[in-house]
Amino acid sequence: MIAYRSDLVGVDWEALKQDLISDRFHNGRTTNQLRQSFENSAAVAMGYDGERCVANGRLLSDGVGNAYVIDVWTQSSYRMRGIGRRIMQMLIDTVPGHHVYAHTDDAVGFYEKLGFREQPKGMAL
Repeated sequence: MIAYRSDLVGVDWEALKQDLISDRFHNGRTTNQLRQSFENSAAVAMGYDGERCVANGRLLSDGVGNAYVIDVWTQSSYRMRGIGRRIMQMLIDTVPGHHVYAHTDDAVGFYEKLGFREQPKGMAL
């Protein structure tokens, strides 16, 4: 059974980083940078199987009308169980009425099932 939390108490950041690396979801952050990125977020959602973090996501927000969901991950062996959906719902529920943006390279279908729709133009620097 997966336990969900919206805090970072007791996160084993090194173990999480290693799991992200193993799952090819790591973006090169150091363990400390990974921790800081979650601590500096407006909202976080974490899914645990026992003591092990098997899913997470975070949300950045201006607190008025715009939010960005980022770092949404579910360990590969735990996918297709509704865990990612629950992580996303936890995050979205923290910003009612906001325009919520998400970027994905390969999970378009996942986000579409949650009601997101593609926006044809995006820019990055």
